[in-house]
Amino acid sequence: MPPNTTATTGDKPGKSGRKKGRKARLVVLVLVLAIIGGIAYGAYWSISTVRASFPQTKGSLTLDGLSGPVDVKRDGYGIPQVYASSDEDLFMAQGYVQAQDRFYEMDVRRHMTSGRLSEMFGKGQVKNDEFLRTLGWDRVAKEEYDTKLSASSKKYLQAYSKGVNAYLQGKNGKDISLEYAALGFTNDYRPAKWTPVDSIAWLKAMAWDLRGNMQDEIDRALMTSRLGPKQIADLYPDYPYSRNKAIVQEGQYNSFTKTFEQNGSTSTGGTSTSGSTGTSSTSASSALQSQLSGLYKVLDNVPTAVGVNGQGIGSNSWVVSGSHTITGHPLLANDPHLSASLPSVWYQMGLHCRTVSSKCQYDVTGYTFAGMPGVVIGHNQNIAWGMTNSGVDVTDLYLEKISGDGYLYNGTVKPFKTREETIKVAGGASKKIIVRETSDGMPLLSDRDDELVKVGKKASVDTAAPDRGDGYGIALRWTALDPGTSMDAVFAMDKASNWSDFRSAASLFDVPSQNLVYADKTNIGYTLPGKIPTRAKKDDGSIPMPGWDSAYKWTGYIPKDALPYEFNPKRGYIVTANQAVIDKDKYPYTLTTDWGYGTRSQRISDLIESKIKGGGKVSTDDMRQMQLDNSSEIAKLLVPKLLKIDIGDKNVREAQELLEGWDYTQDADSAAAAYFNAVWRNILKLAFGNKLPKELRVKGQCLWVDPVNTTGPADETNKVRECGERDTDQAQPDGGDRWFEVVRNLMNDPKSDWWSTPKSLTRPGASDNRDDLFKRAMIDARWELTAKLGKDIDSWSWGRLHRLFLKNQTLGTEGPGFLRYMLNRGPWKLSGGEATVNASGWNAAGGYGVVWVPSMRMVVNLGDLDKSKWINLTGASGHAFSAHYTDQTGKWAKGELLDWDFSQKAVDDNTRDTLVLKP
Repeated sequence: MPPNTTATTGDKPGKSGRKKGRKARLVVLVLVLAIIGGIAYGAYWSISTVRASFPQTKGSLTLDGLSGPVDVKRDGYGIPQVYASSDEDLFMAQGYVQAQDRFYEMDVRRHMTSGRLSEMFGKGQVKNDEFLRTLGWDRVAKEEYDTKLSASSKKYLQAYSKGVNAYLQGKNGKDISLEYAALGFTNDYRPAKWTPVDSIAWLKAMAWDLRGNMQDEIDRALMTSRLGPKQIADLYPDYPYSRNKAIVQEGQYNSFTKTFEQNGSTSTGGTSTSGSTGTSSTSASSALQSQLSGLYKVLDNVPTAVGVNGQGIGSNSWVVSGSHTITGHPLLANDPHLSASLPSVWYQMGLHCRTVSSKCQYDVTGYTFAGMPGVVIGHNQNIAWGMTNSGVDVTDLYLEKISGDGYLYNGTVKPFKTREETIKVAGGASKKIIVRETSDGMPLLSDRDDELVKVGKKASVDTAAPDRGDGYGIALRWTALDPGTSMDAVFAMDKASNWSDFRSAASLFDVPSQNLVYADKTNIGYTLPGKIPTRAKKDDGSIPMPGWDSAYKWTGYIPKDALPYEFNPKRGYIVTANQAVIDKDKYPYTLTTDWGYGTRSQRISDLIESKIKGGGKVSTDDMRQMQLDNSSEIAKLLVPKLLKIDIGDKNVREAQELLEGWDYTQDADSAAAAYFNAVWRNILKLAFGNKLPKELRVKGQCLWVDPVNTTGPADETNKVRECGERDTDQAQPDGGDRWFEVVRNLMNDPKSDWWSTPKSLTRPGASDNRDDLFKRAMIDARWELTAKLGKDIDSWSWGRLHRLFLKNQTLGTEGPGFLRYMLNRGPWKLSGGEATVNASGWNAAGGYGVVWVPSMRMVVNLGDLDKSKWINLTGASGHAFSAHYTDQTGKWAKGELLDWDFSQKAVDDNTRDTLVLKP
């Protein structure tokens, strides 16, 4: 959702013809509000606007288009359970109910996915719209709807849209949500009708945020301006297969081999590891560095849909077989890690057919996306499933040689395919752009920034690259730009009744590729779906490639029946936490060169093993406790070394003593966790951060460095001042488990150049070995925390540093201060940390604030579904003053879970409000 909104607010929304004098009225209102104060202002809004948008949850309503009555039962947290007698009625009611609670959020999302944010928020969103129009998510979504989806999926999408539009009928903006009332002071925007394409496009936004290693491709290329191939390889070490186990470990290797032998297939992707820097020509490296620096700036401004795309972010999901549980039936846990948003990206809901039959096929409950029919993660009456991002590489960037109105390909100039897009701007003139694509549908991303065009014309290249001519551009190849069947997969998973059904449903899930864990009453399983490309042997997908050479193009896709899976492994559990899917030596295809490094997954496996060894049985609450594990794996490695360092300063020694006897647990009230994480942050800054190019460092961090391309020994008098260019949540080193592995690999080389810091970057003195750098980091951390938390270490705590603020993702980020005050919530002091099972992530380059979180938590009990548990990050409602806006957040922060009712009796026992929708 848009981070750069410029909308303002005022008194009552003006009608379409009342533009004259609006600015004057707004100024007067702001001055009055400043005098009256927040309490009176809050009362004003609650009377005039806020309550008008609250949903009706009791009594009855008539909806044209229903074939029979539908019951909507809400519990004490406002979570709806919908009961209908036909599929179409069920999904129509889902659309109506989600619009009641979340339509503003839905509307913003569809404007984002279609590149129409400027229609709501004005000229500040034009650049974002230009980029999103270039990607063309809504165009691909329309093609999916027209040509790919099944007739039943189209019918359900139509029914859902009908429900949303039934809610909108006859309503003004202020009747829908407080935010529309605020927009009304500067914009005559009125919501349009919902369409099936609006729902499908949301899957494209989800796929974008979970797209794999595109950021790593950019970062590796940018690093070449200051680092050599060996140094870059140091920062992207091989995955530690021997220490952190892959997901698929047993039982399927013969099946893979047999499949490939039958298909006559061989490896088309090689077995490159994450330390690879690619085998492509580096002749265009200078062009790439300049182009990618500009491209990153464009990407950084694009609103996120469900999460930050970067190292460290991920999800946990695991399943334990009945042989190891108290109930004798499987338990399944899931907690996807995404950007913190308000409202949460998830919407809890139950969709129940009163009688499951061919006419009404669904009895499913779980987490949905507001704006899309069906349940994305959850369980039905027979099975349960969870998801984590697989991280497989489904994107590649190509450096294209521009020649006139075309591009060079295998020695021939080919014309671009072009289309004109018109961007409408609230309060301003429309803007037209031309989108260029290669013949195979790759959009030219570099067209969206004037600086990139200039750089492409001037970029220097080596002799192996084509002549500069009209410059270079950056194009994107991405599986989600091809129409697919992921919407079909959602409906099919929701009604699957066994492993075979589930695997068939999962095979329809083209993008984003997700690790899917499965359980029924007696079985557990894992499968990897997705449209995953194969590449020529000279291209492992790790860095951008030369587009003028067909040898670097995709060669096809991994056959769906050759994708890894596992069913009822002997060990009795399956863990997915963004680690490697399968050992590279056991699988002939390259899935990616950039896995997560398995810190969380191995910790979860160790926790399960410690429970079941000796005959222990796992309970639902054990699964919850595992989700809350705060153990720091990097602390276990570093603290013994830190305690051996001789510290002379008594104040620093006092801080060092916090680590003595510390159990490495990052609880919110832990002073030791606060100090250790400060030390870790300073180690990363001194050893790595100060040596990275400015394009990767955090904004505002300025250093005196040697000029690029200088020769000879370093000269202190010849240095230049360079300032970082990245936002705090995307800068490097971010401190994720890739950096754990980097430091682990360097620990036995105390004289490595990475441990060396010049005098100009320390205070005072320099370091040329590991222990000196660690000592410097401990000193710097002590005084950093003194400045942030006070000199008295007894007052320190990790939670004081590590805080979560929930912000409304539009007006709560860039709106007027009083509006942000009304819409935003927080802070909450959190436990957990980076690459921890309880993954309240923070970016070490930018600070300690929480960047991403377990966006929800669930534990499904297949022995008794009514004993399952769940929680959401915020609440069911998107209305800022609803009782259900953030009513789950406090419990979420404490690690508590709510009862998850499923059976008719359990739902009825806990129903607070019932609304009957009548035909």
